Amino acid sequence: MALWQLYYHLVWATKERLPLIQPGWEADLYGYMIGKADSLGCIVHAINGTENHVHLVVSIPPTLAIAEFVKKIKGSSSNYRNKVTPLGGDRFQWQAGYGVFSLGKRQLDTAIAYVENQKQHHANQQLWMALEPPFS
Repeated sequence: MALWQLYYHLVWATKERLPLIQPGWEADLYGYMIGKADSLGCIVHAINGTENHVHLVVSIPPTLAIAEFVKKIKGSSSNYRNKVTPLGGDRFQWQAGYGVFSLGKRQLDTAIAYVENQKQHHANQQLWMALEPPFS
């Protein structure tokens, strides 16, 4: 078994940054995404966001490309969301792009705290703009 310590901060938005992530099922969506990441051999250290984007701090093993991880998480979570709770004619979709930032172990706790407090950061306008969408 290989030893690896890889940490990433990922962020992406809903299609056209529409407020599609509803508070009533946000936890369910995030729970699904954590389960999918786990099935891929990844570790989600933190997940949170607002109604129009999501942040993840995750460890992805070196056997899985970051782009492949994002593709699988975004694709399966939008499919899951549309099957569980259709949005009345509108489909839940993520935007095409994403942001990824590598982290060192020393930065991990700070990144986790930033993600866990997303709603407060946005309410207080205390954002790290380099970590906020939109990404092309």
